[in-house]
Amino acid sequence: MCFRGRAAAHKPKITMRSAKLRLEWCKAHRHWTLEQWKRVLWAFFATKVEREGKEHHANTSAFERVSCANRNCMDSYPTFLAVLWCAGLCLNQAPAAFAGLVYLVARQKYFIGYMGQTSQSTPGYVFGKRVLSFLFLMCIVGIFNLLLVRYFGNDFKDTVETITTAASALLLIP
Repeated sequence: MCFRGRAAAHKPKITMRSAKLRLEWCKAHRHWTLEQWKRVLWAFFATKVEREGKEHHANTSAFERVSCANRNCMDSYPTFLAVLWCAGLCLNQAPAAFAGLVYLVARQKYFIGYMGQTSQSTPGYVFGKRVLSFLFLMCIVGIFNLLLVRYFGNDFKDTVETITTAASALLLIP
């Protein structure tokens, strides 16, 4: 292995002027519709599609792969949001948030792999499905625990939270 030192990236400090500009921007955009925010959310994927379209003709295989990966990511996003919110609300926020971040990294890996050969996207796809399965399981367990509390008075939330917190670290195992 070759380890090389590097200087840390310089992050500009937030000045009063930039804080004021950010606040003005937030106030100006607080009434945006869902469709407008979706365009902002998928800006990364859209810029990739646009770049591929400008560099190559629209009928090239690279452009088709990028636009297909973009469509696939957009199709799976509502499912991801639903299970993420359900897992966070019904069970425990910390493992759900961790799994959400891991899922976003997996989707990024899927997208980047899709830009190369299609077979390179398989690890990201499988990893994303595993994270979605974990979030779905958290939803089911959380809903089941809520039903136990409501109808039988048994609360296993502390036990289940401990198990899911420990199990969320297993998501990092390839």
